[in-house]
Amino acid sequence: MTSARALTFGALAVAVVIVVVVLLSGGGGHRYHLLFQNAGQLVKDDDVQVGGRRIGSVREISLTNSNQADVTIEVEDGFAPLHEGTAATIRQTSLSGVANRYINLTPGPNSGGQIPDGATIPTTATTSPVDLDQLFNTRDPPTRKALQQLIQGSATQYQGVSAQNNKAAQYFNPALASTRRVVSELVLDQGELQLLLRNGARVSAALAARAPTITDLVSNANTTAAAIGNERQAFATDLALLPPTLRRANTTFVNLRSTLVDLTKLVNVSKPVAPRLAPFFRALRPFVQDARPTIHDLRLLIRRPGANNDLIELLHLTPKLEQEAKPAFANTVAAFQQSVPVLSFIRPYTPDLVGWFRDFGQSTSNYDANGHYARIQPIINAFSFTDTPSGGVLTPNPQGPNANPFQGLTTGNRARCPGAATQPGTDGSNPWRDSSGSLDCNPNLVLPGP
Repeated sequence: MTSARALTFGALAVAVVIVVVVLLSGGGGHRYHLLFQNAGQLVKDDDVQVGGRRIGSVREISLTNSNQADVTIEVEDGFAPLHEGTAATIRQTSLSGVANRYINLTPGPNSGGQIPDGATIPTTATTSPVDLDQLFNTRDPPTRKALQQLIQGSATQYQGVSAQNNKAAQYFNPALASTRRVVSELVLDQGELQLLLRNGARVSAALAARAPTITDLVSNANTTAAAIGNERQAFATDLALLPPTLRRANTTFVNLRSTLVDLTKLVNVSKPVAPRLAPFFRALRPFVQDARPTIHDLRLLIRRPGANNDLIELLHLTPKLEQEAKPAFANTVAAFQQSVPVLSFIRPYTPDLVGWFRDFGQSTSNYDANGHYARIQPIINAFSFTDTPSGGVLTPNPQGPNANPFQGLTTGNRARCPGAATQPGTDGSNPWRDSSGSLDCNPNLVLPGP
């Protein structure tokens, strides 16, 4: 063996020893105790992150005498010591597993006092997760049963029309992009948005203080709607006459433009002589006084003491519409009952949808003095995937105004299982199938690629 080869083996052995020492020593971090109302499915060695970066891990989880979760974390030297004002929240890394939580730290300002090693951060500065089942458990049994029926009705609603719904889903991305622009405009002026929310809260409080009046308003509106329903034939006739009326009104408004131009000229010419109309109006005053009996008679025509002698009582004598409206409301109740199976089908996908809305902007929410860390925009169909014996190949799709916007999309994905929106896990946790096999989905419908 040559001396160079011996030195190489010696250096390799020293490197192995250093790696073993570092791994066994645990990095020499700083430990703190975090008190949570519940550990939220945390396990040992889960991440401790700041701004999406791992800065430590969970070392121990125990139960205090007051039935709170005492989570011991270890923070790396470069991010410790922590300062007063530090807050901790238990979050999910993804929706494709169960024990996939991590602790997100919001460090306190450097101007605050340092938190010593081994100190405890109380529950006033920590936030425990709230699972969807906990939210459902706060409702009474009739409410949970109604929600279950709503989900089951949704499943029935989409049964047999999967192709139409898949085609409609192709327009989901433009809708999201438009929604993002609308939200950006809403939050552009934070002051105005806060003012809007405060005014909305005041309006809600004012409405709540007048709950009986609002209840009467709803009841009267229901009676009015029932009466209107009895005149559906008259309404049908009015709707048939409405299009010609609107067309004629459109023509009238178009012709009115030129009239307004001429009227503006008339007003400008009339301004010098308008003061001369004062004597005329003074002379008109006796006529107005003489017209008072006529106005009085008109008021009596509308409302007169006694029975069956004015226009208001005439309206009361018209046929009631409440009985005609009852079948319509009964059909509405039946429609809601039939929509319950649809919501029952959607329920397993609730974590995917809720997680998407919750985490959509997290990756770009953090910023420093230079601005946001990153900006993202969802783009679909940028590449086409081709499976070859040597591996998958991504081919860029043609771009431009004449490009096919649906090129590269796969078809027939009509029954994906929950969790199929992410790559399949090595532990087989996704796509998810229920143990009874009653969920109508195909676990073979997964994303392309490795």
